[in-house]
Amino acid sequence: MLRSQNILRMILFVIFFSIGTAALAGAVLYDDLLEYYRSKQLLASAEEALGKLESLNTDYDALLKQLGENPGLVERIAPAALGIEPNDANTIYPEVTAEQLDAARKVLAKDLERQQSGAELPEWIVRCSEPSRRIILFSAGGLLILTSLICFGPVKEKGRGQKQLNG
Repeated sequence: MLRSQNILRMILFVIFFSIGTAALAGAVLYDDLLEYYRSKQLLASAEEALGKLESLNTDYDALLKQLGENPGLVERIAPAALGIEPNDANTIYPEVTAEQLDAARKVLAKDLERQQSGAELPEWIVRCSEPSRRIILFSAGGLLILTSLICFGPVKEKGRGQKQLNG
């Protein structure tokens, strides 16, 4: 019976102490946590930009290889690359309307918004941004640590050989 009480006290001590320590550390290290998550977001966006650049490099390398192999290709892509009207009489070129361009811009803007919204800070970091909530978190963590030390700390057991004074 005494052994199971000690195990229960130890489990409760570990739970209360761990939660209190986490709350206390979160309140004290808030600025560092905020900087960590912002750095993590910047790293993710930099890696995404790097991936796009690597893809562009691969595309340009393939295009340069094709230009080296086929000299007539320059004449076909030059009007599109330079933005001039092609003058080939045997080819029909589609015209893009302003409505189609606006629709494409809206789709691209929505895609960009969706990508940026996925890189937000965690909700608990946003909630802890107010100083009053950080003070409450700090106080609650301290109280949980004190409670665990006072109520669930080690118990001094009386030895068998000690005399008890009835006084």
